[in-house]
Amino acid sequence: MSGFSRIVRFDAVRSVAFGSITGSFVQLGTPFGHTMRIVKFQNTTDADVIISFDGSTLNDVIPAGTFSLYDFTSDGPGQDLFVMQLNTPVFIKYSSAPTKGNFYVTCVYGQGE
Repeated sequence: MSGFSRIVRFDAVRSVAFGSITGSFVQLGTPFGHTMRIVKFQNTTDADVIISFDGSTLNDVIPAGTFSLYDFTSDGPGQDLFVMQLNTPVFIKYSSAPTKGNFYVTCVYGQGE
């Protein structure tokens, strides 16, 4: 990765209300417009939410009322960073239908990356 930046930028939060989460994978917002350094999934619904990065593979489960934080660049040596790839989409579905809450994705990247 070239042009390592030490200035933090937050991408727009991606969110969906409980009533719009379905039993089939649907894309949540737009694919990442930057190489993401930190990604937080926050599930304020009352149901487990399943994450996929290709729309078919189950990549993670965010239990009801919890969050998962992925800090890809923690403990990274210098400019040899581990990041979430540019244009990566996020897909979600429920394991059982939620009746309240929202699901959020918060992303952090470096200025100019």
